[in-house]
Amino acid sequence: MKETALKAEHESLGAKMVPFAGYIMPLQYSGLTDEHINLRENAGIFDVSHMGEFYIEGKGAMDFLQKVTSNDVSKLFPGKVQYSCFPNDTGGIVDDLLVYMLDDEKYLLVVNASNIEKDWNWLKKHNSAGVKMVNASDETSLLAIQGPKAINILKKLTNLNLEEMSYYTFKTGEIAGVNDALISATGYTGAGGFEIYVPNNRVVELWQQIIKAGREYGLKPAGLAARDTLRLEMGFCLYGNDINDSTSPIEAGLGWITKFTKSFINSERLKNQKEIGVTKKLVGFELIDKGIPRHDYIIKSRDGSIIGKVTSGTMSPSLKKAVGMGYVDIIYSSEGSEIFIEIRDKLIAARVVKIPFYKP
Repeated sequence: MKETALKAEHESLGAKMVPFAGYIMPLQYSGLTDEHINLRENAGIFDVSHMGEFYIEGKGAMDFLQKVTSNDVSKLFPGKVQYSCFPNDTGGIVDDLLVYMLDDEKYLLVVNASNIEKDWNWLKKHNSAGVKMVNASDETSLLAIQGPKAINILKKLTNLNLEEMSYYTFKTGEIAGVNDALISATGYTGAGGFEIYVPNNRVVELWQQIIKAGREYGLKPAGLAARDTLRLEMGFCLYGNDINDSTSPIEAGLGWITKFTKSFINSERLKNQKEIGVTKKLVGFELIDKGIPRHDYIIKSRDGSIIGKVTSGTMSPSLKKAVGMGYVDIIYSSEGSEIFIEIRDKLIAARVVKIPFYKP
């Protein structure tokens, strides 16, 4: 098991530590519901240093990324971030990721922890032009400060104008005495906030300074459990659950990051799928009857026919109702459609709803 540089900090705060994606990570501190609700109302801080960071550099960097990612990298400018995915050559997704344009010939890719080796090998395989690639995952730490009061906390620690930063932009500068930090107006919670990339040897002091500055604003550390319920309330996909090597971005509702104004790996097949239509679709649903949907639960129609499978599900702490996502046959994918989740051999009624489930 790998450890982040903040393991001792988590333990000192009483975190319950669990294995995750090859790392020992904090699952929760004060409890899932408390951390979740506090972040929605005040602010929370996550250690997400397990994520992977790759630098792509050189004259051919943009052309390379245009080939291996689904979104249009040419729309980026220095200081802009883009959500994208790596399509595979069989119609599925290698991984979803963030693309940061640092300058005209340098990009930062942020990938999922569980896919670091797979993604790196995939990029190497397709790097026919010999673009420079640097895997900085083991040297980089990442903090996510999320929630409506996140900006008030971080303003105390930096001279950067955070208020002028729009969603999916970033700046580099000094924060809490740490120089050359990358501060990004991104996150996985739908509650607003920032993500900060720093070297491992500076993250402990940064964490401590943010915790101290956040006390007056109700900041609490949050773990993986709250991170999952927060993202699910927003309908954000989780790789390995809602998207994987066999789900296409079109089926997953990620057509908006799949741009056919350029050619990329498997683009013709995906373009054809978009034009002809898909047979299944990822939808959000809420339970009408009592129960909690979980990953891999079967979805059925009223007559008991299998029509799909749950990919993510939980009892929403904000809404106090059970919600989930899953792939269903296309005829059941429209808003308001009646579906049934098989829970302990019983069919629990649910309805397809528009995501996000939680609307700030």
